[in-house]
Amino acid sequence: MHLGVAAHRAPRQSALWPTGLDGPPLQTLIALTQGAPAAALILAVIVVVGLVGLFANQRLIERSLFRPYWLVRRSEYPTLVTSAFVHADLAHLFFNGFTFWAFAFTLERTIGSASFLLLYFFGLLESDAGTYFKHRRDPAYATLGASGAILAVLFASIVYFPTASIFILPLPVPIPAPLFAVAYLAYTWWASRSMRGRVNHDAHFSGAIAGLVFVALMEPAIFRRAIDTVFG
Repeated sequence: MHLGVAAHRAPRQSALWPTGLDGPPLQTLIALTQGAPAAALILAVIVVVGLVGLFANQRLIERSLFRPYWLVRRSEYPTLVTSAFVHADLAHLFFNGFTFWAFAFTLERTIGSASFLLLYFFGLLESDAGTYFKHRRDPAYATLGASGAILAVLFASIVYFPTASIFILPLPVPIPAPLFAVAYLAYTWWASRSMRGRVNHDAHFSGAIAGLVFVALMEPAIFRRAIDTVFG
C-alpha cells in the first residue's frame, strides 16, 4: 500500500529549483510551489483528505476503497480515483506525501502542469488496472492509497534525471536512480507474485511502468537520452 520514503538529489539549476528557500516558513513554502501549482494542489488534497479520513470521518475511507470485484457489479467507478486520496494510517500518508513532495515539484516545473496532471492520472488509472486484473475475482479484496500514481511520478523523474541519486530511509548512502529503478521493479514483480504482506505490489509495479511508458510516448527523445546516459 505504500513505498518506503525516498528522495532524490537533482541538479540545483534555476529552472528546476525556485529561489527564496532560505526565508520564513510561509515564504519558503510559497517559493517551493512556484511553477508547480498542480503538484501543490494534489499534495494538499492528499494530506487534507487523508487526515479527514483518519481522524474526522472514517466512513470516508470505507466509501473510497477500491474493490476490483465490485467495481462493475456495484458501479463503484468513482473509487478508481477516490481510493488514491485516502490512506490506511499516518505512516502510509506520510510516506506517500513525502515521496510525492520529493519528486513532483521539480518534475512539474520541468514538463509543465498539463503534462504533469496527465502523468499523475495516467499512473493512477494504470495502477488501478494492474490491481483490477489481479484481484477482480476476489470479493474480499480492497485497496487504498496514492502509491501507484506517485510511483509514476517517481519513475518519470528518473527518466528526466537519470544521473540523480535516490535516498531510501534509513539507508545512509545514495543509490543511483537507474539502479534503484531496476531493483525496485524486480522486487515488486517478485513480491506481487509471492503475495507478500498487505502491500499492493501490483499497483506499485503498474504505476512505475506507467511512468516509464508515459515519457517514452510523450517525449521519446528524453527517453532515448536516459537510455544513452545509463548504457552509453
